[in-house]
Amino acid sequence: MNSLSGVMVVGLTGQTGAGKSTISRIFAENGFSVINADTVSREVVEAGSPCLAEINDFFGDSIIAEDGSLNRKALASIVFSDKTKLETLNTIIYPYITGEILRKIREFSSKGQKLILLDAPTLFESRADDFCEIIISVLADADIRKERIINRDGLTAEQAQKRMDSQLTEEFFESHSDYIIHNNGQLDAVYEISKELSDRINDYYKIKSNPVVNC
Repeated sequence: MNSLSGVMVVGLTGQTGAGKSTISRIFAENGFSVINADTVSREVVEAGSPCLAEINDFFGDSIIAEDGSLNRKALASIVFSDKTKLETLNTIIYPYITGEILRKIREFSSKGQKLILLDAPTLFESRADDFCEIIISVLADADIRKERIINRDGLTAEQAQKRMDSQLTEEFFESHSDYIIHNNGQLDAVYEISKELSDRINDYYKIKSNPVVNC
């Protein structure tokens, strides 16, 4: 539960390839300030960062590019084929990610931006769900997700499947979320559902922020 006074953080998560970015854009159009955890995860491992130094210490120089930046493909080939190493990477990186997310939430709040959408693929794994008052999960059929991942990331079918297998199950998302959006490609329907949900949350926030009604 979000404990930041006056701020409502809505967590947006779900399976890789489910199409969260579409829903995120709709919420942004409806007045939500968006924090993209993927962007944050890239920021915290920039060349020279403490987080990258910790990753380098554990995984070795093979995951460092010539310019000192993180070689993402090299790291991905290691962690997505070894669950233990993926867990180690997450143990290193998640505290940096959640710390930066919290800083961004406070920054938005200081500017009067109180409705925040946290777009985070690993919302639950990183414990960033602790910041959220409402959680929305986006799901899609496995074959559709795999095709999207292959086209988006340039992976083989086997590589895409490994990424899918490393994530939480559909049943987990269904049992730990306030709302579920199924995004199998019906864009008009997804837009209408997302717009209606963002309107509903907006209205809920207004009522919660102003509970006294003068008659």
